[in-house]
Amino acid sequence: MSPRQPDPKRWLILLAVMLAFLPVVLDMTILHVAIPTLTQALAASNSQVLWIIDIYPLLMAGLLVPMGTLADRIGNRRILLIGLVIFGLASALAAFATSAQMLIGARVLLALGGSMIMPCVLGLIRRTFEDSKERGLALGLWGTVGAAGAAIGPLAGGALLEHFWWGSVFLINVPVMLVVVPACWLLLPRQEQTTPGHWAIGQALLLVAGMIAVVYAIKAGFAGKQPLLVALLTLAFGVAMLALFVRKQLRSAVPMLDLSLFAHPAIVAGIIMAVVASGALAGVELTLAQELQYVLDRTPLQAGVFMIPIMVAAAVGGPIAGWLSARYGLRLVASASLLTAALSLGWLGVEDFDAPGILVPVLLALLGLSLSIGLTASSIAIMGAVEASKGGAAGSLEATGYELGTGLGITFFGVFMSVIYGRHLTPVDGLSSDMASQASASMGDTYLVAQQLAGEQAAALITAGKAAFSTTHTVLLLTTAGLMAGLAVLVFFLLAGARKEANTH
Repeated sequence: MSPRQPDPKRWLILLAVMLAFLPVVLDMTILHVAIPTLTQALAASNSQVLWIIDIYPLLMAGLLVPMGTLADRIGNRRILLIGLVIFGLASALAAFATSAQMLIGARVLLALGGSMIMPCVLGLIRRTFEDSKERGLALGLWGTVGAAGAAIGPLAGGALLEHFWWGSVFLINVPVMLVVVPACWLLLPRQEQTTPGHWAIGQALLLVAGMIAVVYAIKAGFAGKQPLLVALLTLAFGVAMLALFVRKQLRSAVPMLDLSLFAHPAIVAGIIMAVVASGALAGVELTLAQELQYVLDRTPLQAGVFMIPIMVAAAVGGPIAGWLSARYGLRLVASASLLTAALSLGWLGVEDFDAPGILVPVLLALLGLSLSIGLTASSIAIMGAVEASKGGAAGSLEATGYELGTGLGITFFGVFMSVIYGRHLTPVDGLSSDMASQASASMGDTYLVAQQLAGEQAAALITAGKAAFSTTHTVLLLTTAGLMAGLAVLVFFLLAGARKEANTH
């Protein structure tokens, strides 16, 4: 039997799927610099702002694996095209949202579309490029687009907000989809091999329901206005859903997520690194965007430019991590990268962003590089701990860890900031108790309250808010630095256990 001839359209197919992938990646970071503008325009509360940002990665974390499985069942082309249409329509809906609730709903649809697009892109690349060298080049180009998309997200968002309204950060996706959908319709092969079997959507719903309930309970308990009993009941429901999900995975002959992989210390270390590093990257970037615009009165574009070092450095960390791991060993590289991230965070916490000089950009670049190396090291740890037959299951677990880390990072950073900010905001004379309570929730809420006050009182409240946010920013970065240093020690010992396990096999 002669080998199948390579598809003559394969490089055009690669171009089409990379264009499909780019908006999904951009949407993970482009919104960060738009938050202050969006908060004022929609009069969004702190809790609503957190949902607007992290409902996207949280839902993606729960839906990536089941959507990948569905694509295997009925074909990548069909799922990709449906996902692209949903993503385009949701982008238009988000752009013209008239309330925070409407925007949260649009972000839910964006996550649904994105979770259908991402697994199909990889699946189509693997099926289209049969030659291993060509496939390696194609996957390298795909990875570059992903890193570049995340890197230019804040800059693109800032540039759009310099000239247009906040909805433009979503509307930019629509013309891209108008090009990509017809291109994919024409170029992608209509005949595909599919995998028979049951599609376990119920398991995915358990995972999503559990994660969202736990996150809601955290926000309601610490930063929201819900009674403590409601928060505790919601938390209990979420934990019960997650426990049921875990039980089903352990008992299923074909689990959606192979949790037995957690028996490997290297995989435990890799997942912890993936969750924490991706969460820290998302949380720090969001915090910086708010500090620059709320406290230092930078424009969204200036905020995007300020954050270029962290994202560009993160984009080039992958190849460096591979080279360093091969030369010095994974254990040393993983631990050192996390310690370097801790040092960068701690130093940034005490620096003056109003007069950054050369040191702050260098520290931002060092942070982006070290977190990126940590993320790549997590991939090396996970993929190196399993045999080839379980590579797909391990990859699904890792991808879920990234998205979950991003969502949880934004949640915990946001809730932590709200608590610390409220404690450090100096009350302004003449505020009603309701206004004082709203102002203490976040810097965005402080601005919303100030809009209802007369000149001098408004100015005094904003000045107090800026001082409280600067203190909050310092406490947040120093606390995160301490946690990152602790994680470095934990990973060092976990990977030592992994090496012992490898030597016994």
